[in-house]
Formats: sequence, structure tokens, C-alpha cells
Amino acid sequence: MLAWHFAGTRMRDGTPLGAPGEVERYDGDLVMCSKGLHASERLLDALMYAPGTLLRRVELRGVILRDTDKAVARERLVLWECDLTAALRLFARKCALDVASLWDMPPLVREYLMTGREDIGAAEAAAEAAAEAAAWAARDAEAAARDAARDAARAARDAARAARAAARAAEAAARAARDAAEAAARAAEAAAWAARDAARAARDAQERRLVAYAQAARAGAFTGWRDRAPIG
Repeated sequence: MLAWHFAGTRMRDGTPLGAPGEVERYDGDLVMCSKGLHASERLLDALMYAPGTLLRRVELRGVILRDTDKAVARERLVLWECDLTAALRLFARKCALDVASLWDMPPLVREYLMTGREDIGAAEAAAEAAAEAAAWAARDAEAAARDAARDAARAARDAARAARAAARAAEAAARAARDAAEAAARAAEAAAWAARDAARAARDAQERRLVAYAQAARAGAFTGWRDRAPIG
């Protein structure tokens, strides 16, 4: 199983990291999140567990336990590795700009995110504030989509109840109400699927972007690069 793994200077238990071409091994029982050699098929998932910025492309071997966002095995072959620090900074700037329209971004923050210039006053603090605000804005947007779908589903249920009441009064009215309820239910379902599809599409786009940056970092594109590349 090909996967991604972020590491610090050593493994979490203090043992040295395997070098590219070496196989790391664990002899005990496998327990997800605590015992074994972990990695994720998606780079974004691996980033969620990153203890450092050393990215490694690995292959999990032997017995493998899988979860939704990670897997654990007894053997992990290190295929290649690279420092992703500069690439992750660019990735963070791009992600913040993706949701810039969701909040009132100060000009100084926007300039830093667009240029990466380190001479902008308080750039680091501004970037952290931007990232936090962007994350909250993204979560709020996703929550709003879920709330809209849930409200639509409740509306559909209420319409169905109204339809049953109307059915007791008149068969013709009941038929019309049932049709309205079914239409509302279909609309609610469509809204829920649309929200889920939009979230999945956004995550897939971020995954492709981060993988492209990782491949560029492996090729040396970020060598000597200090977060100064402008974003067009």
C-alpha cells in the first residue's frame, strides 16, 4: 500500500528514522493510533498527524489495518523523503486565499498572502490570524451548508405532515400535498448531496495541490526558497 508519512527528527518512540530504501519494522501487536507503523493514503490526512515537516513516501507491507484516514502495518518501506517546510508555507497561503471572500481581510494580510514578503510588518502574526480566520470561515461555510440541508429536510418532513392532515380533509388536497412533500424531500436530498459534493471537490482540489507541491519539493524546486514566491 503506497502512502504518505510525515516525521520529525526521530520516530515517536525515539528510535531513529529509516533512510530511503530501508524498511522500518514493528514486531508487536498492531493497534490503530498507538502501536505499529502508520501512514495515510491521502497526503492531506497525513498532514493532520504531522509531528514535523519531513515528508516521506512509503509503502506499508505485511498485515495492514485500515481506518478512514490512516493505516498501520508491521513494515514500512521508505521510498523517498524531502523537507516540505517551504511548500507547506505556500500551501497555507493558497488555502487562506481560497476563502478570502468569506471574511473582511485586511490589506496587509492580503499583501502578505499574495507575496510572502517577510519585510511586511507583523507578517507572521497577520498570517496566523489570516489562517485562523480562514479556517473558521471555511468551517462556518461548511456548517451553513449542513444547516441548509438539515433545514430543508425538516421542511420536507413538515410538508409531509401537512400532507397527511390534508388527506384527512380531502383526497385531492392530500394528493397535492404529497406531491409537494415529495418535491421538498427531493430538493432537500439534492441540497445535501450538493453540499457534500462541494466539500469533497474542495478537499480533492487541496489534495491535488499539496501533492503537486510535494513532487516539486522532491525535485528541488523549493531549494533556497524562503516563502517569497508571489501568488498569481
